[in-house]
Amino acid sequence: MRILLVEDDMELCRLMGFWLEEKGYLADICQDSQEAFYYLGMQAYNVVILDRMLPGMDGIQSLQRMRQKGIATPVIMVTALGTIEDRIGGLDAGADDYLVKPFAPEELFARIRALERRPVRMEFDRQLACGDVTMNLSSRVLWKENKKVELSKKEMDLLEFLIRNKGQILTRELLLNRVWGLDSAVEEGNLDNYIYFLRRRLKQVGSSVTIKTVRSVGYSLEEQPEQ
Repeated sequence: MRILLVEDDMELCRLMGFWLEEKGYLADICQDSQEAFYYLGMQAYNVVILDRMLPGMDGIQSLQRMRQKGIATPVIMVTALGTIEDRIGGLDAGADDYLVKPFAPEELFARIRALERRPVRMEFDRQLACGDVTMNLSSRVLWKENKKVELSKKEMDLLEFLIRNKGQILTRELLLNRVWGLDSAVEEGNLDNYIYFLRRRLKQVGSSVTIKTVRSVGYSLEEQPEQ
């Protein structure tokens, strides 16, 4: 199980990282939201442990951005702010759990185990627009003006992730982990096939949205073709 720990207190960050690794978890640690989004763009995680009081973009803003980008990874928010209003604010922003400092390692592990037992959560808006196309996430229909095409479930999942991260270079490993799952044995050739399918779907509706191949790395979705 891989965990991303985002905590600006270096001493506490290292201590929590030690706790997690001693318990058998794979832990990546960082100290601000910019670094956290870099990690989230390179690797799929089972749980994110997020400090509320981060420098720059704070934990609440970071969490809201994660959810807006379609990152549904379970989040445990940790903070010294323990009032009812603070807890409600964190949960309303999209946190799955809220842990008040100071806390014992055993309590953190129990919260992680509780999230492990939850079914995978899929959070969908009804519609998702990008450039000149719109995708209905309930009916799996992609359209531009009066041209429509129906997508398979996997095509929709892949296109949704590409759209929510448009303009970013997404590695093959990240796409496979996010769309097919961490434990999937699917090969990279399957990903290439689905990219081909999506390019064909976009062409069918006459869209200018393109999926660019980044040699030896992965793919990037662009709203407009390069001039």
